[in-house]
Amino acid sequence: MMVRSGNPAVRLGTLMSAALLLLLGGGGIGWTQSAPPSLGLQQQGGQAAPSPSTPAPSALPAREENPGLINEMGKLFDKLPSILPPIKSPSETMNDLSRLATPSTMVSGRVVCPISSNGAPDCKQAADQLCQGKGYKEGKSLNADSAEKCSAKVLIPGRQRKPDDCRTDTFVTSALCQN
Repeated sequence: MMVRSGNPAVRLGTLMSAALLLLLGGGGIGWTQSAPPSLGLQQQGGQAAPSPSTPAPSALPAREENPGLINEMGKLFDKLPSILPPIKSPSETMNDLSRLATPSTMVSGRVVCPISSNGAPDCKQAADQLCQGKGYKEGKSLNADSAEKCSAKVLIPGRQRKPDDCRTDTFVTSALCQN
């Protein structure tokens, strides 16, 4: 008689139990057992140990390879040391990271960002100029500042201010420089 349940957890548990039983016991193949060594003593049942004149078996037969899950997991654990990289100490890890990192230095200064074709300030070019002035190859802008620059006409008393009298300039004030 088959019991049906509408609960998915019960069905999943039943399915997993059946699969486990098939894996563990469904093959009909059992583990082989060998007799314990006799050590030359008399065994139970009155049988005598083999005499020195009787030839002893040359060697135990080689164990047959068992392709089961446990055997395969054992093989995996035997191979792990060769698969995994060696574990490094924290100081070795920091030295490796230091070698991989690009050496960089922060510099300060004040270089105006030129206006690009779209009207926005090009501060990458200004950062490069700031770093090149300090002996480095290129740089990235870290801090920028802006200021309004006006012509002297603005200072004339009574004169109306026009839209083109002042402009806003952007400056790179610090950059991260690299060789």
